[in-house]
Amino acid sequence: MSLFLATLLPGFFLVVLGVLLLLNLPVVISTLKALPRSPAAALGLFGGGVLWFLARVATMGEADRILGSSNTPWVIGFAALGVLSFKYVPDFLAVRGLSILILLAATPLLGAAFMEFGQPQRLFMVTLVFVAIVAAIYLAAVPYRLRDFFQWLFATPGRARVFGAGLLIYGLVLSGLAFTY
Repeated sequence: MSLFLATLLPGFFLVVLGVLLLLNLPVVISTLKALPRSPAAALGLFGGGVLWFLARVATMGEADRILGSSNTPWVIGFAALGVLSFKYVPDFLAVRGLSILILLAATPLLGAAFMEFGQPQRLFMVTLVFVAIVAAIYLAAVPYRLRDFFQWLFATPGRARVFGAGLLIYGLVLSGLAFTY
């Protein structure tokens, strides 16, 4: 992935999320409030995260394996864990899936910025990615905090709009910086 694309994609994501929060539409509010415990979101986010992780495990090299000479047992084992998670740990599975996707998406984004010392504006994207990594690790450990955050965010209409405006501005800055490489 190029540094241009690695900066532009998070910028577009923040712009869309910022506009949705800035508009403060009831459908957006209800969707975000229901996200942490939503079975449909769990299927999409956790299922997508498991599939992406299994693809990474299936293609890992020999140096990445601790035991065994094939990736197949690892893929089968992690696939079984993913399927069993839906049965035995369904609470807040969407939040954990979102955390998995954030952590997996961080790899190509940070890889694009690696050793690009001549482009100091890349740090706007890198900082965002590291903040997202810290948030993903935290939310994977205590996923109910996302529910609490959404309750706090939508307690007053102005709070969501201010947060959305901040995301929109940062997204526009990132999107603009992508064209400076």
